[in-house]
Amino acid sequence: MHYVVCIKQVPDTTDVKIDPETNTLIREGVASVVNPFDMYAIEESLRLREKTGGKVTALTMGPPQAESVLREAISMGVDAGILVSDRAFAGSDTWATSYTLAAALRKIGDADMILCGKQASDGDTAQVGPGIATHLDLPQVTYVRKIEEIGEDKVVAERLLEDGYESVECPVPCVLTVVKEINEPRLPSLKGKMAARKAEIVKWTAADLNADPACLGLTGSPTKVVRIFSPQPREGGEMLTGEPHETAAKLAEKIKDVLLGVTS
Repeated sequence: MHYVVCIKQVPDTTDVKIDPETNTLIREGVASVVNPFDMYAIEESLRLREKTGGKVTALTMGPPQAESVLREAISMGVDAGILVSDRAFAGSDTWATSYTLAAALRKIGDADMILCGKQASDGDTAQVGPGIATHLDLPQVTYVRKIEEIGEDKVVAERLLEDGYESVECPVPCVLTVVKEINEPRLPSLKGKMAARKAEIVKWTAADLNADPACLGLTGSPTKVVRIFSPQPREGGEMLTGEPHETAAKLAEKIKDVLLGVTS
């Protein structure tokens, strides 16, 4: 079995910068970390390899500095890393990102299962995993909290719902997006860190993927951000004091005044 885990380097939440001209995140030179949700996907791919044998490949798209997240994945036990990096990918939205990753997965060719974190912490859209499945015309199971059964031709997974879960049988190859309830990511070993330092990272550009240039980067992104702004700080509220019944009466009057003002 060949497991491919798609991971992303995201800006550290304390150091987010926006390009004022393109309204996109500035990733070059910004302190970054592995997307937290992707750590669970890495861990699950390693556990699946331990059960079935095979290999795990980590795939990421980003600027050259994104190589660091691949080395972190390798330090945890991943077998190989592939970096898809090109200025042509800059400004990609979720559609263009999933298109590019799907092109890289076609080039890989033999992936039996593709795993992703449920969403990225910098976008919170949860669209890239399903987008990859759509571009590759593969079945998918989202919000996976447990893999009950894995075989050469199918996987049975528990899918998290708002009010419980459902058990889903899905043919292989497929795409799974996982939630944090699925496992506890392991820490890299010293041996793993040494291996990661020496590992050769495969690097592909847009030309290597045989992708349509019109579908890449900002040009190929149907999502358009018109304006980005910081919300105005909230003004201080009014404190009501007194006995409970007095305070409740005051609050009721204020609510009444607000409602009358809205309807008038």
